[in-house]
Amino acid sequence: MDINSYQCSALSTAIYPNKGANFSYPALGLVGEAGEVADKLKKVIRDNDGVLTDDVRDAVAKELGDVLWYLAVLAHEMDYSLSTIAKMNLDKLFSRQQRGVLSGSGDNR
Repeated sequence: MDINSYQCSALSTAIYPNKGANFSYPALGLVGEAGEVADKLKKVIRDNDGVLTDDVRDAVAKELGDVLWYLAVLAHEMDYSLSTIAKMNLDKLFSRQQRGVLSGSGDNR
């Protein structure tokens, strides 16, 4: 599926207050869902010696889908397509790679 087609389809399922003028709701949803991904993986480390079962793998994939949904909606709220966000990110990373500063911390590398 094309990433912008996904974004359009995701938006058709979006129901929240002040849709189209409310970046807070999808931003909070994004971090909440990312936390659920992290929590499921944390429990794999704690409870299963880091071994990812098929059931947990599928559960994490579903949570990653929720992360993607909120990302798509938040990007739209900020007037960006997902393909634009993806290109901006790769451009940033390739620039850092070419300058030999891919690792490290901070945005001004």
